[in-house]
Amino acid sequence: MKIAMLGHKRMPSREGGVEIVVEELSTRLVALGHEVTVYSRRGHNVAGASYDAQELTEYRGVRIKTVPTVEARGLAALSSSFFATLAALRDKPDVIHFHAEGPCAMIPLAKLAGVRSVATIHGLDWQRAKWGRFATSYLKHGERVAAAKADELIVLSKNTQNYFRETYGRETSYIPNGVTVNDPVPVEAIASAYGLASESYVLFCGRIVPEKGIHHLIEAWQGLETDKTLVIAGGSSDSRDYFDRVKGLAGDNSKVVFTDFVQGRVLQELFSNACLYVLPSDLEGMPISLLEAMSYGRCCLTSDIPECAEVLGETGVTFRRSSVEALHDALKKLLADDRLRHVYGTKARARVVNDFGWDTVVERTLELYRHN
Repeated sequence: MKIAMLGHKRMPSREGGVEIVVEELSTRLVALGHEVTVYSRRGHNVAGASYDAQELTEYRGVRIKTVPTVEARGLAALSSSFFATLAALRDKPDVIHFHAEGPCAMIPLAKLAGVRSVATIHGLDWQRAKWGRFATSYLKHGERVAAAKADELIVLSKNTQNYFRETYGRETSYIPNGVTVNDPVPVEAIASAYGLASESYVLFCGRIVPEKGIHHLIEAWQGLETDKTLVIAGGSSDSRDYFDRVKGLAGDNSKVVFTDFVQGRVLQELFSNACLYVLPSDLEGMPISLLEAMSYGRCCLTSDIPECAEVLGETGVTFRRSSVEALHDALKKLLADDRLRHVYGTKARARVVNDFGWDTVVERTLELYRHN
């Protein structure tokens, strides 16, 4: 089968959930004998300027085509999606897989060309605080197009599935993200880079954007009597003002460390050796960072939004969304109980091993590609 994938920024990249999902799906489909082309947009790589010049044409058997992009706020996603769809149609694929709401606005082009379209809604992106009026309207338009025009529509949570059923009368396929389960690695690089030891810190990992609720976490951390360090691993994404805001909230607190974007061995060490993983989000699609923390056997504390609670099940702790007081109390309780954290971490790892494998995700996605 000849498959085109649209919607991510570049490959390889860990900038966000879309990028991780596209990489996992595309490389695994190639390993199964399918021909996959991923259409990337030009632009700044969150991993750093040194990566900007890299423009691969192939990655682990996946063909990569970089398309023109208008680098203006609100136009980058629109322009790259348009040019990516045109490029994909020229390559005559059997199916185009659109990832995220914005690119779904281009589904009518695929329909006109008679090419099967599958869409994955990674989250209700139009609700994110970082977008202006134009971008929000465009993303909502993409959502409506996906509901009306996609041959198959994939969602990552039961909450989003209910949303499409109630809002558009559209039935969807619930296929949650997967995770690769790796063995924990010992502290090496993070000791010299950040002065961290095993079990000496609480970790947040993700984009520094308002909907992640990092301001709640820093406010809850203030006044907490602990010898642990709060590590915030991630970079800004169209939200530099918010990044500056949360750094301002932390002030000169030596027990709050900002690492910026991390990957590779450093990221593995951070997940492996955290005493607690915290995700205080007000809005999520399906958080891959949470799956990763669980896969390393970390005790996890999240807000009680359905997208987080669904993933955790009974293997972690939730607190009332947006409540600094509830978050503070949960942090205090968990940090005081080593045994409880260990029990939750063991259960979390078992849950992702049993319920969130990439092989199942690929198999179910292929069924939708082939369905008539």
